[in-house]
Amino acid sequence: MRKLLLFSAMVVAAGLAPAAAVASQAPVSVQAAPTAQQLLAKTTNCKQVSNGKYKTDDETGRTIAVCDAGSAVFWKADMDVDCDGQPTARCNKNTDPWFQDGTAYPRSDGKALIADQTPYIVVPSISSTWNFEKAGLKGAGSCAVIYNNKVLYTVIGDTGPKDIIGEASYATAKALGINPDPANGGVDSGVTYICFKNSKVSPIEDHGKATSVGQGLAAKWVG
Repeated sequence: MRKLLLFSAMVVAAGLAPAAAVASQAPVSVQAAPTAQQLLAKTTNCKQVSNGKYKTDDETGRTIAVCDAGSAVFWKADMDVDCDGQPTARCNKNTDPWFQDGTAYPRSDGKALIADQTPYIVVPSISSTWNFEKAGLKGAGSCAVIYNNKVLYTVIGDTGPKDIIGEASYATAKALGINPDPANGGVDSGVTYICFKNSKVSPIEDHGKATSVGQGLAAKWVG
């Protein structure tokens, strides 16, 4: 219904009659995107795929496992805010004490991602605890992030510390209603990350593409 309303708005802007334009469309079969509840129902049991567990922050214990779930892996953690990438007014060395001007996976123009524009998540760097590449994940891979009954489709955009998990870009936090301030934002718990194996969003910075690819993979995963 939302897509139909959007199409109607577009044809109004073009000076066309919405009814006539809609009527001229051929019927299209569209598979509805899964709800947050449907996705979370697939994450109730953890088949641990990581060799050990991760910390959510430097000062916490190792409590977070990475779980295998068929065509996806998932983990439930906190969200720290990543502002790395091209400097902007919101993300720079003055606003973020840990700022770095690069990301593990660049945009299609070869430059670093822009953290306050592109919703992306951070995966732990490869270690003896877990090798995300061997699990079928890669840069620009498709992921769903769920918080407070909201679902946001993102990409794998950066890598982080080997022993910490639970981090996403400024844009991801903001879209989910989480304080995106890189210095004091984020949330301590309640975030579910679901990443789909052998997936890729191209170009990595296209959030519309990330959403359409993610919704399709999520629908197949839910079944």
